Amino acid sequence: MIRNSQAPLLFNFFTEIGIIEQLARTRFESVMPDEIKLSQFTVLNHLVRLDGKWSPVRLAKALQVTKAAITNNLQRLESRGLVIIEADPDDGRAKLVILTAAGREVREQCISNIEPFLVDMERKLNQQEFLNALPFLQELRKYMDSHRN
Repeated sequence: MIRNSQAPLLFNFFTEIGIIEQLARTRFESVMPDEIKLSQFTVLNHLVRLDGKWSPVRLAKALQVTKAAITNNLQRLESRGLVIIEADPDDGRAKLVILTAAGREVREQCISNIEPFLVDMERKLNQQEFLNALPFLQELRKYMDSHRN
């Protein structure tokens, strides 16, 4: 049995990332408006960041979720008027997802709701540390993204 102090560096590194992700997810979900789940926010955030019309299959691949999971999230977002799902004019069997103004507003509200926590964190922790860590984290994300299964 490997004790934590003997675990390899990268295992410890990713353990910390996993714990941070769980803590951040729980905190973020606690302040989301209108019963929005993090998985739904992730779809809205993706659509804001990358704009345009996305097929559900392309969204599922980008977010690394199943087609059933993305379909469920899109149905919930559509029922709230946060996205529009329309027929793909190039393929009558396919659909396209479009962010609505209301969807953009809910995404902004989610970010606004978590802002006090982030401001407090920034006050208590060294902002320069975040600036120093960001380029490494971006490179790590790019590497992992290019090596998906």
